Amino acid sequence: MPELIHALASDPLLLGVATTLLGLLVGSFLNVVILRLPRMLENEWKAEARELLDLPAVETPRLSLMRPASCCPGCGAAIRPWQNIPVVSWLALRGRCAKCRTGISVQYPLVELASGVASAVCVWRFGWSPQLAAALVLTWALIALTVIDLREMILPDDLTAPLVWIGLGMSTLPVFVGMPESIWGAVAGYLSLWSIYWLFKLATGREGMGYGDFKLMAALGAWFGWAALPLMLLLSSAVGAVIGIGLIVFKGRDKTQPIPFGPYIAGAGWLMLIWGDALGGAVAGR
Repeated sequence: MPELIHALASDPLLLGVATTLLGLLVGSFLNVVILRLPRMLENEWKAEARELLDLPAVETPRLSLMRPASCCPGCGAAIRPWQNIPVVSWLALRGRCAKCRTGISVQYPLVELASGVASAVCVWRFGWSPQLAAALVLTWALIALTVIDLREMILPDDLTAPLVWIGLGMSTLPVFVGMPESIWGAVAGYLSLWSIYWLFKLATGREGMGYGDFKLMAALGAWFGWAALPLMLLLSSAVGAVIGIGLIVFKGRDKTQPIPFGPYIAGAGWLMLIWGDALGGAVAGR
């Protein structure tokens, strides 16, 4: 193990290849999180609601991130190890179940590929360093949150809350920013979107975003400090506005239909992670 660590620390190419492969494998697990975590939360919410309403409990199949084993949603056939190689297996199977030929969503290879490529970018940006380990954790969490919000319109506390505490904890070292910047970043990140939410609700009578968005911005504030928040808010709002207008104009989407804001916050946070200094300098005109 010490020899492997030394090799990774001293050879950037080996580190890049190993981290990319790790990112692909993690991307495969992220697909499980994306699919199962919302269902697990829904089962918990239903059980709590029945208990509050004093209704009899209903048995539901036990579900976790590890059990049951992955299987085809069409025929129930177990996914063999050689059918679960990130990206490669989907291409080899031509996007279909090996047994019943049910289509397999393109989401699976896209998430795996995004995780692998983004992990490689983190190596390019940070090299062998504590910042690399932290960047990988944040990157993988943001990918999962993005796809869950696109699919389900929720940002689970199970992912956003740990990011807040990790960001605050890292500030004691510090990894990215010091403790005062991190604490005030978390506070200001939450309150910034919370304030926008209530101003919009008072003006229109509608909810413009969810509380998960507040928590995700608080997490990014904890990671990058309060000074990074204006740029992240600008980036996420600009991209969200462009995409929202595009969907209305070109796709005929109802302008009252909600659009998840979490992916734009996550995207802005990842851009800040990788190119924060350059973006800040460009905005400041330096």
